[in-house]
Amino acid sequence: MTRLRFAPSPTGYLHVGGVRTALFNWLFARKTGGQFILRVEDTDQERSTKAYEQEIYDSLRWCGLLWDEGPDIGGEYGPYRQMERHEKGYYRDAAQRLLENKRAYYSVARVADPKTEVLRSDRYPEGYSEEEYLIAVKFAVPQGTTCFHDLLKGDLRFENQTIDDFVILKSSGIPVYNFAAVVDDTMMRITHVIRGEDHISNTPRQIMLYQALGLELPVFMHLPLILGADKTPLSKRHGGTSVEFFRKEGYLSEGLMNYLALLGWNVKQEVFQPLQELEDFYLESISNKSVVFDYKKLEWINGKHVRSLPVGTFSTLFKEWIDRYRKAYPEIAELIVRQPQGRVERILLAGQEKVNTFVQLLPLLRPLLAEADVLQYDEKWTEKYLKKPETPALLEKFEREFSKNPIDTYEKIKSIFDRNIEESGLSTNQVYQTLRGALTGSLVSLGLIETVDFLGREEVLKRIHNALALLKV
Repeated sequence: MTRLRFAPSPTGYLHVGGVRTALFNWLFARKTGGQFILRVEDTDQERSTKAYEQEIYDSLRWCGLLWDEGPDIGGEYGPYRQMERHEKGYYRDAAQRLLENKRAYYSVARVADPKTEVLRSDRYPEGYSEEEYLIAVKFAVPQGTTCFHDLLKGDLRFENQTIDDFVILKSSGIPVYNFAAVVDDTMMRITHVIRGEDHISNTPRQIMLYQALGLELPVFMHLPLILGADKTPLSKRHGGTSVEFFRKEGYLSEGLMNYLALLGWNVKQEVFQPLQELEDFYLESISNKSVVFDYKKLEWINGKHVRSLPVGTFSTLFKEWIDRYRKAYPEIAELIVRQPQGRVERILLAGQEKVNTFVQLLPLLRPLLAEADVLQYDEKWTEKYLKKPETPALLEKFEREFSKNPIDTYEKIKSIFDRNIEESGLSTNQVYQTLRGALTGSLVSLGLIETVDFLGREEVLKRIHNALALLKV
Protein backbone atom coordinates (compact mmCIF):
# COMPACT_ATOMS: atom_id res chain seq x y z
CA MET A 1 0.00 0.00 0.00
CA THR A 2 1.25 3.48 -0.84
CA ARG A 3 1.63 5.72 2.20
CA LEU A 4 2.35 9.42 1.83
CA ARG A 5 2.73 12.20 4.33
CA PHE A 6 2.56 15.95 4.64
CA ALA A 7 4.84 17.27 7.38
CA PRO A 8 4.48 21.01 8.06
CA SER A 9 6.15 22.93 10.89
CA PRO A 10 3.83 25.02 13.11
CA THR A 11 6.10 28.07 12.96
CA GLY A 12 3.85 30.23 10.75
CA TYR A 13 0.74 30.22 8.61
CA LEU A 14 0.37 27.38 6.12
CA HIS A 15 1.99 28.50 2.84
CA VAL A 16 0.24 27.85 -0.48
CA GLY A 17 3.38 26.04 -1.64
CA GLY A 18 2.92 23.61 1.23
CA VAL A 19 -0.73 23.13 0.34
CA ARG A 20 0.16 22.32 -3.27
CA THR A 21 2.61 19.70 -1.96
CA ALA A 22 -0.08 18.30 0.31
CA LEU A 23 -2.52 18.25 -2.62
CA PHE A 24 -0.23 16.18 -4.85
CA ASN A 25 0.49 13.77 -1.96
CA TRP A 26 -3.25 13.50 -1.23
CA LEU A 27 -4.15 12.93 -4.88
CA PHE A 28 -1.58 10.17 -5.33
CA ALA A 29 -2.64 8.46 -2.11
CA ARG A 30 -6.28 8.56 -3.17
CA LYS A 31 -5.52 7.49 -6.75
CA THR A 32 -3.58 4.43 -5.59
CA GLY A 33 -5.89 3.47 -2.75
CA GLY A 34 -3.21 4.40 -0.25
CA GLN A 35 -3.12 6.60 2.82
CA PHE A 36 -2.33 10.26 3.41
CA ILE A 37 -0.82 11.04 6.81
CA LEU A 38 -0.28 14.34 8.63
CA ARG A 39 2.81 14.78 10.78
CA VAL A 40 3.54 18.02 12.63
CA GLU A 41 7.27 18.68 12.81
CA ASP A 42 7.35 20.76 15.98
CA THR A 43 10.92 20.19 17.17
CA ASP A 44 11.69 23.90 16.77
CA GLN A 45 10.35 24.63 20.22
CA GLU A 46 11.24 28.33 20.16
CA ARG A 47 9.12 29.13 17.10
CA SER A 48 6.43 26.43 17.17
CA THR A 49 3.07 27.48 18.59
CA LYS A 50 -0.27 25.77 19.22
CA ALA A 51 -2.01 28.62 17.39
CA TYR A 52 -0.08 27.94 14.18
CA GLU A 53 -0.62 24.22 14.64
CA GLN A 54 -4.37 24.73 14.87
CA GLU A 55 -4.28 26.99 11.81
CA ILE A 56 -2.62 24.19 9.82
CA TYR A 57 -5.43 21.78 10.74
CA ASP A 58 -8.13 24.34 9.92
CA SER A 59 -6.54 25.21 6.59
CA LEU A 60 -6.13 21.59 5.49
CA ARG A 61 -9.72 20.79 6.43
CA TRP A 62 -10.96 23.88 4.58
CA CYS A 63 -8.99 22.77 1.52
CA GLY A 64 -10.57 19.31 1.71
CA LEU A 65 -7.27 17.55 2.40
CA LEU A 66 -8.30 15.25 5.23
CA TRP A 67 -5.75 12.78 6.58
CA ASP A 68 -6.31 9.08 7.13
CA GLU A 69 -4.77 8.11 10.44
CA GLY A 70 -3.38 9.43 13.67
CA PRO A 71 -4.24 9.61 17.37
CA ASP A 72 -7.97 9.60 18.10
CA ILE A 73 -9.13 13.02 19.33
CA GLY A 74 -12.80 12.63 20.01
CA GLY A 75 -13.89 10.67 16.99
CA GLU A 76 -11.51 12.09 14.38
CA TYR A 77 -7.86 11.69 13.56
CA GLY A 78 -5.35 14.02 15.07
CA PRO A 79 -1.86 14.43 13.63
CA TYR A 80 1.34 12.77 14.69
CA ARG A 81 3.62 15.22 16.50
CA GLN A 82 7.37 14.84 16.59
CA MET A 83 7.71 16.15 20.14
CA GLU A 84 5.33 13.44 21.36
CA ARG A 85 7.42 10.87 19.51
CA HIS A 86 10.55 12.41 21.05
CA GLU A 87 9.09 11.89 24.51
CA LYS A 88 8.60 8.19 23.70
CA GLY A 89 12.31 7.85 22.97
CA TYR A 90 12.09 6.88 19.31
CA TYR A 91 14.87 9.21 18.16
CA ARG A 92 17.12 8.49 21.11
CA ASP A 93 16.90 4.75 20.43
CA ALA A 94 17.79 5.22 16.75
CA ALA A 95 20.72 7.48 17.67
CA GLN A 96 21.95 4.85 20.11
CA ARG A 97 22.06 2.29 17.30
CA LEU A 98 24.23 4.64 15.26
CA LEU A 99 26.53 5.27 18.24
CA GLU A 100 26.92 1.53 18.88
CA ASN A 101 27.76 0.92 15.20
CA LYS A 102 30.33 3.74 15.19
CA ARG A 103 28.28 5.68 12.65
CA ALA A 104 27.74 8.56 15.08
CA TYR A 105 29.64 10.15 17.95
CA TYR A 106 29.28 12.64 20.80
CA SER A 107 30.42 16.14 19.93
CA VAL A 108 31.32 18.40 22.86
CA ALA A 109 31.57 22.17 22.56
CA ARG A 110 31.78 25.01 25.06
CA VAL A 111 28.57 26.96 25.64
CA ALA A 112 30.54 30.15 25.07
CA ASP A 113 31.79 28.91 21.67
CA PRO A 114 29.32 26.31 20.34
CA LYS A 115 30.84 26.19 16.84
CA THR A 116 34.19 24.90 18.06
CA GLU A 117 34.33 21.21 18.90
CA VAL A 118 36.55 20.50 21.91
CA LEU A 119 35.97 16.75 22.17
CA ARG A 120 34.81 13.96 19.91
CA SER A 121 33.94 10.80 21.78
CA ASP A 122 32.44 7.38 21.11
CA ARG A 123 31.10 7.36 24.67
CA TYR A 124 29.10 9.88 26.57
CA PRO A 125 31.82 12.15 28.04
CA GLU A 126 31.87 12.08 31.82
CA GLY A 127 32.75 15.08 33.91
CA TYR A 128 31.51 17.81 31.58
CA SER A 129 28.97 20.13 33.19
CA GLU A 130 25.95 21.20 31.13
CA GLU A 131 26.49 24.77 32.31
CA GLU A 132 29.81 24.92 30.44
CA TYR A 133 29.45 22.40 27.63
CA LEU A 134 27.01 21.37 24.89
CA ILE A 135 26.95 17.65 24.17
CA ALA A 136 25.30 16.72 20.88
CA VAL A 137 25.28 13.59 18.74
CA LYS A 138 26.77 13.93 15.27
CA PHE A 139 26.51 11.60 12.30
CA ALA A 140 29.84 10.58 10.79
CA VAL A 141 29.56 11.14 7.04
CA PRO A 142 31.18 8.21 5.20
CA GLN A 143 33.48 8.55 2.24
CA GLY A 144 32.17 7.94 -1.26
CA THR A 145 29.15 9.05 -3.24
CA THR A 146 25.45 9.18 -2.46
CA CYS A 147 23.09 8.63 -5.40
CA PHE A 148 19.34 8.39 -5.71
CA HIS A 149 16.68 8.47 -8.38
CA ASP A 150 14.16 11.30 -8.24
CA LEU A 151 10.86 10.61 -10.02
CA LEU A 152 10.84 14.14 -11.43
CA LYS A 153 14.52 15.03 -11.81
CA GLY A 154 16.06 11.69 -12.67
CA ASP A 155 19.32 10.32 -11.23
CA LEU A 156 21.09 12.66 -8.79
CA ARG A 157 24.61 12.25 -7.44
CA PHE A 158 26.33 13.89 -4.45
CA GLU A 159 29.96 13.60 -3.42
CA ASN A 160 30.05 12.90 0.32
CA GLN A 161 33.23 14.92 0.76
CA THR A 162 31.18 18.07 0.18
CA ILE A 163 29.04 17.28 3.25
CA ASP A 164 30.36 17.81 6.77
CA ASP A 165 29.46 15.61 9.72
CA PHE A 166 26.09 16.85 10.95
CA VAL A 167 24.17 16.92 14.22
CA ILE A 168 21.34 14.41 14.60
CA LEU A 169 20.51 15.05 18.28
CA LYS A 170 20.95 18.48 19.84
CA SER A 171 22.42 18.88 23.32
CA SER A 172 18.81 19.02 24.56
CA GLY A 173 18.24 15.55 23.12
CA ILE A 174 15.76 16.91 20.56
CA PRO A 175 16.36 15.55 17.04
CA VAL A 176 17.20 17.78 14.09
CA TYR A 177 15.06 17.72 10.97
CA ASN A 178 16.97 15.25 8.79
CA PHE A 179 17.26 12.62 11.51
CA ALA A 180 13.70 12.93 12.78
CA ALA A 181 12.31 12.73 9.24
CA VAL A 182 14.15 9.47 8.54
CA VAL A 183 13.05 7.85 11.81
CA ASP A 184 9.46 9.02 11.38
CA ASP A 185 9.12 8.09 7.71
CA THR A 186 10.44 4.61 8.47
CA MET A 187 8.22 4.01 11.49
CA MET A 188 5.21 5.36 9.59
CA ARG A 189 6.02 3.08 6.65
CA ILE A 190 6.08 6.00 4.21
CA THR A 191 6.57 4.69 0.66
CA HIS A 192 6.81 8.00 -1.26
CA VAL A 193 8.32 11.29 -0.12
CA ILE A 194 6.92 14.05 -2.34
CA ARG A 195 8.13 17.49 -1.27
CA GLY A 196 9.59 20.78 -2.54
CA GLU A 197 12.90 20.88 -4.35
CA ASP A 198 14.33 23.03 -1.56
CA HIS A 199 14.74 19.69 0.25
CA ILE A 200 17.04 18.18 -2.38
CA SER A 201 20.12 19.16 -0.36
CA ASN A 202 18.66 17.29 2.63
CA THR A 203 18.08 14.09 0.71
CA PRO A 204 21.69 12.79 0.54
CA ARG A 205 22.02 13.28 4.30
CA GLN A 206 18.80 11.38 4.86
CA ILE A 207 19.85 8.58 2.52
CA MET A 208 23.10 8.20 4.47
CA LEU A 209 21.04 7.84 7.64
CA TYR A 210 18.72 5.28 6.04
CA GLN A 211 21.71 3.25 4.93
CA ALA A 212 23.53 3.51 8.27
CA LEU A 213 20.41 2.29 10.06
CA GLY A 214 19.89 -0.51 7.53
CA LEU A 215 16.52 0.87 6.42
CA GLU A 216 14.72 0.66 3.08
CA LEU A 217 14.59 3.93 1.11
CA PRO A 218 11.28 5.49 0.11
CA VAL A 219 10.72 6.85 -3.40
CA PHE A 220 11.68 10.52 -3.67
CA MET A 221 10.10 13.25 -5.76
CA HIS A 222 11.02 16.93 -5.47
CA LEU A 223 8.59 19.51 -6.85
CA PRO A 224 9.70 22.85 -8.34
CA LEU A 225 9.01 25.74 -5.97
CA ILE A 226 6.24 28.25 -6.60
CA LEU A 227 7.86 31.53 -7.64
CA GLY A 228 6.83 35.16 -7.53
CA ALA A 229 6.77 37.47 -10.55
CA ASP A 230 10.49 38.19 -10.08
CA LYS A 231 11.26 34.44 -10.35
CA THR A 232 12.30 34.14 -6.69
CA PRO A 233 10.51 31.81 -4.24
CA LEU A 234 7.03 33.13 -3.46
CA SER A 235 7.14 35.17 -0.25
CA LYS A 236 5.37 38.02 1.49
CA ARG A 237 7.16 40.59 -0.64
CA HIS A 238 5.10 39.34 -3.58
CA GLY A 239 1.78 39.50 -1.70
CA GLY A 240 -0.27 37.16 0.45
CA THR A 241 1.09 33.60 0.53
CA SER A 242 -0.87 31.72 3.19
CA VAL A 243 -4.09 29.77 2.95
CA GLU A 244 -5.46 32.01 5.70
CA PHE A 245 -4.73 35.13 3.63
CA PHE A 246 -6.75 33.88 0.66
CA ARG A 247 -9.49 32.57 2.89
CA LYS A 248 -9.80 35.96 4.57
CA GLU A 249 -9.87 37.65 1.16
CA GLY A 250 -12.96 35.64 0.34
CA TYR A 251 -11.65 32.96 -2.00
CA LEU A 252 -13.38 29.61 -2.23
CA SER A 253 -11.39 26.54 -1.30
CA GLU A 254 -12.34 25.04 -4.69
CA GLY A 255 -10.92 28.08 -6.49
CA LEU A 256 -7.64 28.04 -4.58
CA MET A 257 -7.16 24.29 -4.96
CA ASN A 258 -8.01 24.48 -8.67
CA TYR A 259 -5.33 27.11 -9.20
CA LEU A 260 -2.69 25.34 -7.10
CA ALA A 261 -3.32 22.15 -9.05
CA LEU A 262 -2.53 24.01 -12.27
CA LEU A 263 0.87 24.99 -10.86
CA GLY A 264 2.61 21.84 -11.99
CA TRP A 265 -0.14 19.41 -12.96
CA ASN A 266 -0.48 19.16 -16.74
CA VAL A 267 -4.23 18.79 -17.25
CA LYS A 268 -6.45 19.49 -20.26
CA GLN A 269 -9.06 21.59 -18.49
CA GLU A 270 -8.36 24.89 -16.77
CA VAL A 271 -11.35 25.17 -14.44
CA PHE A 272 -12.12 21.96 -12.56
CA GLN A 273 -12.45 20.33 -9.14
CA PRO A 274 -9.03 18.73 -8.55
CA LEU A 275 -10.14 16.62 -5.60
CA GLN A 276 -12.66 14.92 -7.90
CA GLU A 277 -10.33 14.25 -10.83
CA LEU A 278 -8.42 11.27 -9.43
CA GLU A 279 -8.56 9.23 -12.62
CA ASP A 280 -6.61 11.93 -14.49
CA PHE A 281 -3.86 12.27 -11.88
CA TYR A 282 -0.49 10.60 -12.43
CA LEU A 283 2.87 11.48 -10.96
CA GLU A 284 4.11 11.49 -14.56
CA SER A 285 1.68 14.34 -15.29
CA ILE A 286 3.53 16.69 -12.90
CA SER A 287 5.87 19.11 -14.65
CA ASN A 288 9.45 19.81 -13.65
CA LYS A 289 9.20 23.39 -14.96
CA SER A 290 9.23 26.39 -12.65
CA VAL A 291 5.81 27.88 -11.95
CA VAL A 292 4.96 31.52 -11.25
CA PHE A 293 2.09 32.47 -8.95
CA ASP A 294 -0.32 34.73 -10.84
CA TYR A 295 -2.72 36.49 -8.48
CA LYS A 296 -4.97 37.68 -11.32
CA LYS A 297 -5.25 34.19 -12.76
CA LEU A 298 -6.20 32.85 -9.33
CA GLU A 299 -8.90 35.52 -9.00
CA TRP A 300 -10.26 34.70 -12.46
CA ILE A 301 -10.44 30.98 -11.70
CA ASN A 302 -12.09 31.67 -8.35
CA GLY A 303 -14.68 33.81 -10.11
CA LYS A 304 -15.56 30.85 -12.32
CA HIS A 305 -16.20 28.76 -9.22
CA VAL A 306 -18.19 31.57 -7.59
CA ARG A 307 -20.55 31.78 -10.55
CA SER A 308 -20.97 28.01 -10.73
CA LEU A 309 -22.35 27.78 -7.19
CA PRO A 310 -26.08 27.36 -6.61
CA VAL A 311 -27.50 30.62 -5.27
CA GLY A 312 -28.35 29.10 -1.91
CA THR A 313 -24.86 27.67 -1.51
CA PHE A 314 -23.25 30.99 -2.45
CA SER A 315 -25.35 32.81 0.13
CA THR A 316 -24.58 30.24 2.84
CA LEU A 317 -20.84 30.33 2.18
CA PHE A 318 -20.79 34.12 2.18
CA LYS A 319 -22.58 34.31 5.52
CA GLU A 320 -20.25 31.72 7.05
CA TRP A 321 -17.30 33.73 5.74
CA ILE A 322 -18.45 37.10 7.07
CA ASP A 323 -19.26 35.50 10.43
CA ARG A 324 -15.75 34.02 10.64
CA TYR A 325 -14.10 37.33 9.74
CA ARG A 326 -16.46 39.75 11.44
CA LYS A 327 -13.52 41.31 13.33
CA ALA A 328 -11.82 42.10 10.02
CA TYR A 329 -14.99 43.56 8.47
CA PRO A 330 -16.99 44.75 11.49
CA GLU A 331 -19.09 47.41 9.76
CA ILE A 332 -20.56 45.21 7.05
CA ALA A 333 -20.94 42.27 9.45
CA GLU A 334 -23.07 44.44 11.75
CA LEU A 335 -25.15 45.75 8.85
CA ILE A 336 -25.89 42.22 7.69
CA VAL A 337 -26.96 41.09 11.15
CA ARG A 338 -29.53 43.91 11.30
CA GLN A 339 -31.21 43.02 7.99
CA PRO A 340 -34.64 41.35 7.79
CA GLN A 341 -34.69 37.71 6.71
CA GLY A 342 -34.05 37.33 2.99
CA ARG A 343 -32.95 40.90 2.29
CA VAL A 344 -29.24 40.12 2.04
CA GLU A 345 -29.95 37.10 -0.14
CA ARG A 346 -31.58 39.40 -2.71
CA ILE A 347 -28.39 41.43 -3.03
CA LEU A 348 -26.22 38.32 -3.15
CA LEU A 349 -28.35 36.97 -5.99
CA ALA A 350 -27.53 40.07 -8.04
CA GLY A 351 -23.92 40.27 -6.88
CA GLN A 352 -22.85 36.68 -7.55
CA GLU A 353 -22.45 37.36 -11.27
CA LYS A 354 -20.33 40.47 -10.72
CA VAL A 355 -17.60 39.40 -8.29
CA ASN A 356 -14.71 36.96 -8.11
CA THR A 357 -14.33 36.92 -4.31
CA PHE A 358 -16.43 37.62 -1.25
CA VAL A 359 -14.38 40.72 -0.42
CA GLN A 360 -15.42 42.24 -3.73
CA LEU A 361 -19.03 42.03 -2.56
CA LEU A 362 -18.46 44.32 0.41
CA PRO A 363 -18.35 47.70 -1.41
CA LEU A 364 -21.49 46.61 -3.29
CA LEU A 365 -23.31 45.60 -0.13
CA ARG A 366 -22.32 48.52 2.08
CA PRO A 367 -24.25 51.36 0.33
CA LEU A 368 -27.37 49.23 -0.02
CA LEU A 369 -27.49 48.18 3.62
CA ALA A 370 -26.40 51.47 5.21
CA GLU A 371 -28.79 54.27 6.12
CA ALA A 372 -29.20 57.00 3.52
CA ASP A 373 -28.00 59.69 5.95
CA VAL A 374 -24.58 58.02 6.40
CA LEU A 375 -23.99 57.35 2.71
CA GLN A 376 -20.57 58.52 1.57
CA TYR A 377 -20.17 60.00 -1.89
CA ASP A 378 -17.18 59.16 -4.05
CA GLU A 379 -15.31 62.29 -5.11
CA LYS A 380 -15.06 60.92 -8.65
CA TRP A 381 -18.84 60.89 -8.89
CA THR A 382 -19.37 64.34 -7.43
CA GLU A 383 -16.77 65.87 -9.76
CA LYS A 384 -17.79 64.03 -12.93
CA TYR A 385 -21.58 63.89 -12.62
CA LEU A 386 -23.08 65.74 -9.66
CA LYS A 387 -21.61 69.11 -10.68
CA LYS A 388 -22.85 68.97 -14.26
CA PRO A 389 -25.38 71.76 -14.98
CA GLU A 390 -28.05 69.28 -16.12
CA THR A 391 -27.82 67.12 -12.97
CA PRO A 392 -30.31 69.04 -10.71
CA ALA A 393 -33.08 68.85 -13.31
CA LEU A 394 -32.31 65.21 -14.03
CA LEU A 395 -32.47 64.20 -10.36
CA GLU A 396 -35.66 66.20 -9.77
CA LYS A 397 -37.29 64.55 -12.79
CA PHE A 398 -36.48 61.06 -11.51
CA GLU A 399 -37.64 62.07 -8.03
CA ARG A 400 -41.04 62.87 -9.51
CA GLU A 401 -41.11 59.74 -11.64
CA PHE A 402 -40.30 57.44 -8.73
CA SER A 403 -42.90 59.22 -6.59
CA LYS A 404 -45.86 58.73 -8.92
CA ASN A 405 -45.05 55.48 -10.74
CA PRO A 406 -44.94 51.93 -9.37
CA ILE A 407 -41.41 50.53 -9.01
CA ASP A 408 -42.18 47.05 -7.74
CA THR A 409 -40.89 45.07 -10.74
CA TYR A 410 -37.78 45.09 -12.89
CA GLU A 411 -39.79 45.88 -16.02
CA LYS A 412 -41.56 48.90 -14.48
CA ILE A 413 -38.30 50.38 -13.22
CA LYS A 414 -36.60 49.84 -16.57
CA SER A 415 -39.45 51.52 -18.43
CA ILE A 416 -39.02 54.63 -16.25
CA PHE A 417 -35.35 54.80 -17.12
CA ASP A 418 -35.91 54.13 -20.84
CA ARG A 419 -38.61 56.80 -21.15
CA ASN A 420 -36.72 59.47 -19.28
CA ILE A 421 -33.42 58.81 -21.03
CA GLU A 422 -35.15 59.40 -24.34
CA GLU A 423 -36.85 62.55 -23.09
CA SER A 424 -33.70 63.99 -21.49
CA GLY A 425 -31.59 63.84 -24.62
CA LEU A 426 -28.67 62.63 -22.46
CA SER A 427 -26.65 59.48 -23.00
CA THR A 428 -27.65 56.29 -21.24
CA ASN A 429 -24.31 56.22 -19.45
CA GLN A 430 -24.70 59.77 -18.11
CA VAL A 431 -28.20 59.13 -16.79
CA TYR A 432 -27.31 55.78 -15.24
CA GLN A 433 -24.09 56.99 -13.62
CA THR A 434 -25.74 60.12 -12.25
CA LEU A 435 -28.50 58.07 -10.63
CA ARG A 436 -26.07 55.35 -9.57
CA GLY A 437 -23.98 57.84 -7.60
CA ALA A 438 -27.05 59.50 -6.09
CA LEU A 439 -28.33 56.13 -4.81
CA THR A 440 -25.07 54.41 -3.80
CA GLY A 441 -22.47 57.19 -3.57
CA SER A 442 -20.27 55.33 -6.06
CA LEU A 443 -19.77 54.78 -9.77
CA VAL A 444 -19.50 51.03 -9.12
CA SER A 445 -22.50 49.13 -7.81
CA LEU A 446 -24.86 46.31 -8.53
CA GLY A 447 -27.16 46.82 -11.52
CA LEU A 448 -28.96 50.15 -11.19
CA ILE A 449 -32.40 48.67 -11.78
CA GLU A 450 -31.71 45.98 -9.17
CA THR A 451 -30.51 48.73 -6.81
CA VAL A 452 -33.77 50.70 -7.17
CA ASP A 453 -35.79 47.52 -6.72
CA PHE A 454 -33.84 46.56 -3.62
CA LEU A 455 -33.95 49.99 -1.93
CA GLY A 456 -37.66 50.58 -2.50
CA ARG A 457 -39.53 53.84 -3.12
CA GLU A 458 -39.01 55.51 0.27
CA GLU A 459 -35.28 54.91 0.40
CA VAL A 460 -34.76 55.87 -3.27
CA LEU A 461 -36.55 59.19 -2.79
CA LYS A 462 -34.60 59.92 0.38
CA ARG A 463 -31.29 59.30 -1.37
CA ILE A 464 -32.16 61.46 -4.37
CA HIS A 465 -33.24 64.22 -1.95
CA ASN A 466 -29.90 63.95 -0.11
CA ALA A 467 -27.98 64.15 -3.40
CA LEU A 468 -29.85 67.29 -4.38
CA ALA A 469 -29.03 68.75 -0.98
CA LEU A 470 -25.33 68.33 -1.77
CA LEU A 471 -25.72 70.85 -4.58
CA LYS A 472 -26.85 73.47 -2.10
CA VAL A 473 -23.84 73.07 0.18
